[in-house]
Amino acid sequence: MSGGNGASSGLVAGADRVSRGPLGAVPTSVYAELRPPPELASHACCVWTQVAGPSGHVQRVLPDGCADIVWMAGGELVVAGPATGHVLAEIPPGVTAVGVRFSPGASGAALGQPAHELQDRTVELADLWGAAGRELTERMALASPLRRPGLLAEAVARRLRDAPRPDPVVTRAAALLARGMPVADTSREIALGERHLRRRFHEAVGYGPKTLQRIMRMRRFLDMVEAMPDPDVGRAAVEAGYSDQPHLTRESTALTGLPPVALLTSRQPRAAADGVRRR
Repeated sequence: MSGGNGASSGLVAGADRVSRGPLGAVPTSVYAELRPPPELASHACCVWTQVAGPSGHVQRVLPDGCADIVWMAGGELVVAGPATGHVLAEIPPGVTAVGVRFSPGASGAALGQPAHELQDRTVELADLWGAAGRELTERMALASPLRRPGLLAEAVARRLRDAPRPDPVVTRAAALLARGMPVADTSREIALGERHLRRRFHEAVGYGPKTLQRIMRMRRFLDMVEAMPDPDVGRAAVEAGYSDQPHLTRESTALTGLPPVALLTSRQPRAAADGVRRR
């Protein structure tokens, strides 16, 4: 990749997302995802930016089975590990955060660290990458805002040249769980016992397949209900795999910190940002 901005580095902008407070309020941040360049595509699902408005922004980040490398102006370059619950992340007024997000099952290989050691943690990248992490932090601090997404993507891509590929068994299992297949059926489909699958998930994803199943079910629910012209929480809950309304409420509160209706209201309009991951 070249040393230019995101566009010249092969990053392709996805849909911008506007995050608001109460419905109808002034936008408090703008979030954009960029397709990863080919050098990152084996491990990363996106490069992203999130720009806070003049009053700053507090983002409710929901668990997604991923890990991120995150830069925020004035701070360190950090790794936000795979989360099992929501995080409230604050972006100061006018600040742009930048990140590379690793797909479920890819973070362990990408970071050279068993993913379970990073569960629900934020660590400085220098603690994992040593001098290379410290040098990248300094370069990010000196770069212009337009340059930072490409710079971060280039540095991570160089690091991935010698990284092992993601575990194909875990990658396949994660995709099946994301589509709603039960853990037992997934284990049979990939011909691996549940105990061995759980061990490989802890190394690659950061937690077991049952936890990822719960997280991806919540994601399916949100995608379904937010795509409905006339949102129907009950119908979306059944289609996503919840047994009843109390089941949905328990899971929503445990994973996101809010019951489902309050969560959906906080995400209005659709396409609320799921960017910054700092703990």
